[in-house]
Amino acid sequence: MPTPNIKLPNMDHYWVPFTANRQFKAMPRLFKAAKGNYFTTMDDRQILDGTAGLWCVPAGHGREEIAAAVGNQLRTLDYAPAFQTSHPLAFEAAERVAQYMPAGLDRIFFTNSGSESVETALKIALAYHRVCGNPLRNKLIGRERGYHGVNFGGIAVGGIAGNRKAFGNALAGVDHIRHPLDIVNNAFTKGVPEDGGIALANEFEQRIMTLHDPATIASLIVEPMQGSAGVIVPPKNYLKRLREICTKHGILLIFDEVITGFGRLGTRFGADYFDVIPDIITCAKGLTNGVVPMGAVAVKREIYDAFMENSAANAIELPHGYTYSAIPIACAAAIATLDIFANEKLEDRGASLSGRLESAAHSLKGLPMVKDIRNIGLVAGIEFEAIAGKPGAMSFATYLKCYEMGVHVRYTGDIIAVSPPLTIEPHEIDRIFSTIADAIKFVVAAGDAGLDHTRYLKNEQDWAMHQSHQAHINHPILEHLE
Repeated sequence: MPTPNIKLPNMDHYWVPFTANRQFKAMPRLFKAAKGNYFTTMDDRQILDGTAGLWCVPAGHGREEIAAAVGNQLRTLDYAPAFQTSHPLAFEAAERVAQYMPAGLDRIFFTNSGSESVETALKIALAYHRVCGNPLRNKLIGRERGYHGVNFGGIAVGGIAGNRKAFGNALAGVDHIRHPLDIVNNAFTKGVPEDGGIALANEFEQRIMTLHDPATIASLIVEPMQGSAGVIVPPKNYLKRLREICTKHGILLIFDEVITGFGRLGTRFGADYFDVIPDIITCAKGLTNGVVPMGAVAVKREIYDAFMENSAANAIELPHGYTYSAIPIACAAAIATLDIFANEKLEDRGASLSGRLESAAHSLKGLPMVKDIRNIGLVAGIEFEAIAGKPGAMSFATYLKCYEMGVHVRYTGDIIAVSPPLTIEPHEIDRIFSTIADAIKFVVAAGDAGLDHTRYLKNEQDWAMHQSHQAHINHPILEHLE
C-alpha cells in the first residue's frame, strides 16, 4: 500500500527534459528540499548528492548567503531592461567574473545557461572574423562525443549522436575531431593519461585541415574534460598542442567550461588545470551555485576591441543578447557565490579531496562489469561493459539501486558519473563509492532480473499507481450516449 501521507503533484502537464517521461512518471524521483550535501525526498529520506545537482551546486545546497542576496535584490530591483539600459550590479558581476577568469579573458557577455553561452561563443567567433575582414572563416569544428548544450549550434558542434538525430541537419559548415578516449591503452588510468596527446591533437592539423582550408575555419570548441559523455580525460599535452595549432592558423580556441569551471578540477577552470589559455571560455552551472539560471562568455580583450574598433560608428557591435541577460537576481547570486568561493577557498578544498576520490573510485576496479574508471579533480566516471541489445541497462539499474540506498549519482549511456559538491566530506566520498560498489554487486548477482528497472523504487511506483487510481476516480471518463 502507498504511504498515506505522500501526495504527488499532478504530473500530467510537465514534459520533463532529457528524461524518459513515461518511465519516470511511473516511478518518480522527487526532491522536496535540500541542505548541505543532501536532498530530502517526498518521504523524508536523506539522499547524499553525489552529482552536485546537475554539476551545478559546487558550494552545497541551501546557502543562506546566496538566498539573502537574491531576496534583497528582488525587493530592490527585480528587473531592468537588458537592451539599451542596464543596472550597476551587471557591471559589478562582470568585473567579478573577469577577475575570476584566467588572465586576459576579461570581457564578459552574460547569458542564461550553458547552451546559450555556447551559442553566444560560436556567434562571437563567426562575427569576430567577419568584423576583422575575414568573412570566409565560417566553419566551426567540434569534437566527437562533445556536449555543448542543446541549441542548434551546440548540437552541431557537439558529437553525441542521440542529441542530434531527431532534429534534422542542424548547421552546415561543421566538422569534428576525434575524441581522446583510448580505453585499450589507458583503461583505469588515475588522472591524466601520459601518452598519445600530441599525436591525437596533430590529427586536427593533419586530417581536418586536409579537408578544410584552415583559412576557412573560425573556431575549434572543446571541453577540457568531457563530462556529459562520461568523464573523458584528455592525455598530457593534448590541449597545449591544440592551442599551438589554433594559434598557428588563426583559429579561435573555445573552451566549454560549463562543467569544468568553478572548482570541479581543483582549480578555477580547466584552463588553469591544464595551463592552456583559450580565446573564449563559456561557463554557467556553478556560476550561481545552481540557484538562478545564468551563464557567461569570457573573451580575450582583443576580441572585444576588434568589435569596438571595426564596427560602424553608433552601430550595435554585436546584434545578440537575451531578455534576461544579467538579470539583477542572477547577478546577485553570482556575486554571492564568488564570495563563498573566495572565503572558503573551495577550489583548494576540491583539490585536497581529489586524492580521496581517486582512491575511492579506483577501489571499484575488479568488480564485475566494470570496464574502465576515469577520474580528474573531484569527478569520476565508471564505465560498464556494454550489454548487447540493452544499452545503458546496467548503469540505469545501478543508478536506481544507489538511489534506493540513499545516494544520488548520474548515469549516461553505460557510465556512472560522480561529481559531488566541493563541500563534500571525506567519509561521504567513501560512502558514495561503497554504495556504487554494493549496487553493482546487487545488480550483477540478480542476473537479467537485476536489469529490470521495475524491481527498484517500489514505494515510488506505489505512489504513482495510487495517484493514477485517484485521478481515475475523481475524473472518470465520460461516455457519450447517442
